[in-house]
Amino acid sequence: MSEHSHHGHSHRWVLCPHCDMTIKLPGLTPGTRAICPRCETTISTAWHEPLRRPMAYAFSALVMLALANVFPFISISVMGMTNQISLLQIPQAMVDDRYRFLATIFLLFVQIIPATCLVAILLLTLNKRLSPILSIPLAKGLFYLKNWGMAEIFLAGVLISFVKLMAYGKIGLEMGFWPWCLFCLCQLRAFQCLERHVIWQRISSVPPLPITPTAGISGLAQNLRSCPCCTAIVLADNPVCPRCHQRGYARKPQSLQWTLSLLVTSVILYIPANIMPIMVTDALGSASGSNIMAGVIFLWNEGSWPIAMIIFIASILVPSMKILAIGWLSWNAGGYGARDNHRMQVVYEIVEFVGRWSMVDVFVIAVLSALVRMGSLMNVYPAEGALLFCLVVILTMFSAQAFDPRLLWDRESIKKHEEESIEQ
Repeated sequence: MSEHSHHGHSHRWVLCPHCDMTIKLPGLTPGTRAICPRCETTISTAWHEPLRRPMAYAFSALVMLALANVFPFISISVMGMTNQISLLQIPQAMVDDRYRFLATIFLLFVQIIPATCLVAILLLTLNKRLSPILSIPLAKGLFYLKNWGMAEIFLAGVLISFVKLMAYGKIGLEMGFWPWCLFCLCQLRAFQCLERHVIWQRISSVPPLPITPTAGISGLAQNLRSCPCCTAIVLADNPVCPRCHQRGYARKPQSLQWTLSLLVTSVILYIPANIMPIMVTDALGSASGSNIMAGVIFLWNEGSWPIAMIIFIASILVPSMKILAIGWLSWNAGGYGARDNHRMQVVYEIVEFVGRWSMVDVFVIAVLSALVRMGSLMNVYPAEGALLFCLVVILTMFSAQAFDPRLLWDRESIKKHEEESIEQ
């Protein structure tokens, strides 16, 4: 087949990022999506106005973010004393308490990363195309960082902190709270409507296929790999993508070693993170620390059992199950255990989705430590356990990213090859 013919059909061919199956995409009408027939991962979604929709949501989200930062966010009144805070005062309170790392994490995950991604969406979807010198780094940063934005998780932390504070005083929702809620909704919709294939096709055309692929088998079996950044198909031994210039490999180098190293480190930190206090409450000169489980028990005894269950699930059950799940995935990908790839695929998708939500307890502490500053009456401060728990969440997220889910499906290809050899 000629190079021109390869180029004309390049945009129709993809390799599934989860199972590496070679797929030829059908013509999608707006409102439909293409799903991998083997692992059922969504490969592509056809949106109405695929550029204008994310651009409109991104612009709206940025306006709401600006308003949320300008106006006061929440307030509390205790025995005639009132304290009101803005969003920017939350990290400042942690800096004052000498927890600069937690303040930096808050600013990055809650404000800077979401805002950066939204600006990148605006620039990449504007009618005027950017130079590849600018658009390629923007797209690379956008698709990597968007999973690290945690604005909606912070909002959940704020709502949970309200339940804890209702026992002490009256909570007020100020002018900045409502724009923040709208910001969370708009930025989630902007990310949902953002289609990777559309953005990269706008930046640069898909490079010609090096060979004619065969649908229904893995790319590795055809000496092909998918660029992890722009999804272009290139030869497996070609280390640099011709479209986005991203270095890549047919499989993530030393995936299981990196995954397990990060996982073991998180387990080591997870034990003291649950034992040490994550928060110190100073009431009338008497300071007492509480760990995660103590906070759950307090909410349960106060009658707020739904919130107690949410914190127990997000801060204790989810990290524990995530650590076990990543270990199970690594064990299975290493050639052990039953070859139930579809079950392992579901486990992997759950780990990817819920991992970030463990950060909710850290954000609860951030809100409480900034809001409850009542002089000699009552104050709340973060403690060392919060720092360790934050590190555990980040390390498990890196561990999940280091894991290559295609290793699970490679075992199926090896099994089929062995069966074919026996039949012959």
